[in-house]
Amino acid sequence: MSSATKILLLFFIVGPILSSAKTPHVIHFRSPNLYPESLTYDPSAQHFIVGSLHHRTVNSVSDAGVTETIISDPSLPPSTSILGLAVDKLNNRLLAVIHSFDSLHPFNGLAAYDLRSRQRLFLSLLPSTPSDEDGRSPIANDVAFDFKGNAYVTNSEGNFIWKVSPEGEASIFSTSPVFTQFPVDRDSPLSSFGLNGIAYVSKGYLLVVQTNTGKLFKVDADDGTARNVLLSEDLPEADGIAIRGDGVVLVVSNKKLWFLKSDDSWGEGVVYDKIDLDGERFPTSVVVGREDRAYVLYGCVVEGLSGKGGRELFDIEEVRSEKESEDEKIWVYVLIGLGLAIFFIWRFQMKQLIRNMDKKAN
Repeated sequence: MSSATKILLLFFIVGPILSSAKTPHVIHFRSPNLYPESLTYDPSAQHFIVGSLHHRTVNSVSDAGVTETIISDPSLPPSTSILGLAVDKLNNRLLAVIHSFDSLHPFNGLAAYDLRSRQRLFLSLLPSTPSDEDGRSPIANDVAFDFKGNAYVTNSEGNFIWKVSPEGEASIFSTSPVFTQFPVDRDSPLSSFGLNGIAYVSKGYLLVVQTNTGKLFKVDADDGTARNVLLSEDLPEADGIAIRGDGVVLVVSNKKLWFLKSDDSWGEGVVYDKIDLDGERFPTSVVVGREDRAYVLYGCVVEGLSGKGGRELFDIEEVRSEKESEDEKIWVYVLIGLGLAIFFIWRFQMKQLIRNMDKKAN
């Protein structure tokens, strides 16, 4: 067997195996008392971006865990947290949800920052109204945006969505009765009774999760009308949501990461895999990074909200679907078989060629 043949055979057999055997990417990063609740990814800079419960800063995190403060905004109201984040690539800006947990100084807003100059473009005060029949104050939580530059912000203590125009004009956008159609467990230890994670789908609608009921809603991005997505199972304690390039929807809770897909533009959906997460570190956000890989943020926010503080180390971890990995393994075996078939066919042809040449020589 020639050296070229050996190399070819090694490529077909070992290459796919090594590719499938890569361990998930884990990023440890340090930032004293940060307690990030939100996570997004900047594909241009190729780094993650996290907010903070305790600081009026936004930090980047590299693949190697190197952190850098990219935005520091001391002009924000005191005692505010930076929660939901989104990178608007088309307009080269970062959207950041601002909320104050101080009941004496309530504040809900959306800030936009230029990613080049890192200067604030606007800070929009979100209209404040009682979020529910029991008078709970609203908590601005997550943000998504459409191709026109409009931003959509969820209220995790109530059942409506804010809309902020590209110029920073804020209004209450969707108060669909569908959001209150399902019973809410008021005795639940969950602090959130409203809408949490939100993501924009390119076909002109939003997908929104409701933490207490575990429901997923499809919301028209033009008029705010909404409907419940019929899922194969509920998503209890759902928090963050993200969409992969292939249309797979990722939903994270403090215990699980669900992988969902739909064949009818989210009239119905199927949970085709779910992965257990480390609840003690309280994951709150999921994002799609390079190569459509899913990453979960472990920001230990319950510890941060409890007032204990003092933590320095936090984590961003890649999470893979076990069922998708099984499918990849099948393709590995298919490629191995194909490689071997090509090799043996080539070998047979070479033997035939040598025999024919010997006959002619004799």
